[in-house]
Amino acid sequence: MRRSTHLLVSILLVFLMVSCKNKQSKQSTTNQQSQKEVTAKDILGNSNYLAISYGGYRKSSRDIQPTIEELKEDMRILHAMNIRILRTYNVQLAQASNMLKAIRELKKETPGFEMYVMLGTWIDCKNAWTDQPLDHHQESEHNAAEIARAIALANEYPEVVKVISVGNEAMVKWAASYFVQPDVILKWVMHLQDLKTTGDLSKDLWITSSDNFASWGGAESQYHVEALEKLMAAVDYVSAHTYPMHDTHYNPVFWGVFGNETELSSLKRIEVAMNRATDYAASQIDSVASYMKRLGIDKPIHVGETGWASASNRQYGSNGSKATDEYKEAIYYHNMRVWSDETKRSCFYFEAFDEPWKDAQNIGGSENYFGLFTVDGKAKYALWDLVDKGVFDGLTRNGNPITKTYNGNKEALLLEVELPPLKNEIIMNH
Repeated sequence: MRRSTHLLVSILLVFLMVSCKNKQSKQSTTNQQSQKEVTAKDILGNSNYLAISYGGYRKSSRDIQPTIEELKEDMRILHAMNIRILRTYNVQLAQASNMLKAIRELKKETPGFEMYVMLGTWIDCKNAWTDQPLDHHQESEHNAAEIARAIALANEYPEVVKVISVGNEAMVKWAASYFVQPDVILKWVMHLQDLKTTGDLSKDLWITSSDNFASWGGAESQYHVEALEKLMAAVDYVSAHTYPMHDTHYNPVFWGVFGNETELSSLKRIEVAMNRATDYAASQIDSVASYMKRLGIDKPIHVGETGWASASNRQYGSNGSKATDEYKEAIYYHNMRVWSDETKRSCFYFEAFDEPWKDAQNIGGSENYFGLFTVDGKAKYALWDLVDKGVFDGLTRNGNPITKTYNGNKEALLLEVELPPLKNEIIMNH
């Protein structure tokens, strides 16, 4: 009888110990999972989560969509260089949904793989991209379906989609073929925010609109309207764009060789000019912050886009401001990464890979060359140090290993680098 009692007690103790361990194990797993469930608030402005703008199109037409395997190829490359947040531009085409699927598959296949998405929606005015008269005070009937697709994807991939952006440069008036008034963007931002309140979207999902700094009130007073004020109050953060490279042609107040800078070495002249370009970009973001402060609106500001093309056969190249080459691109890229770290602002650098569809009619157009990688997977000068460190070892794009442009010959690269023009030359050309 005693032996049976002892045996029963022993069995009970073992059962309790196993049960307790199982409970602790489950709790530990739950804790680990909860620690990995980050939100937009956790990752935006966090230097451990580098951001970049992404398009995976390899051909001169978007009719040829990247495959799941091609998207995975790109995700592995970007993950290797510590990119953790991607920005996309529309959900009409298959690339965005396929990219989310690719990320989910990679998370299952690869321990430690981590990638999040700022999911862009494309917003147009009525009759945009048609032969009908544009109406910038009415929106396209296609916008509702675009927003609906984004909602569905955010709910299907909540572990990946952390931000929805309503429109891309959809309010700035130089987007003459499609821009809308701020009240259209406000309408859809409020719609998404309402869905968060009702539980139809995650309460942690952040909503924004990604637009030029000017249309966020940082420039002309024509943008200072009531609807914009309401929009700033409605978004979770402001996503502002700045492109000093374009202004080397359109507003070259910062561009060129000034005064005694003619006495500097060639590379030092370029460095000084590019540092001034970085300061110019920072001043545009600061102008948005100043406008918001005047309105009494306290929201984070992150850089939705900025970049520097590595080539141009027109106004930014040798026939114009002499701004575009891989050397200058590298300086700007590294400067903006330092600035964004210092200011605790995410910078969705534009962009990861060259996309030849952007100016398919002009193969030498600057829009085709904003990538940090060429279409065939060569790392431009900005990333040569990562190639040297073996960051991309074993990775490929289009079947090609990741190697350096110019075969890694810096002297050959520098032969194609032009000095910024003298200040009086810029004045004469304008």
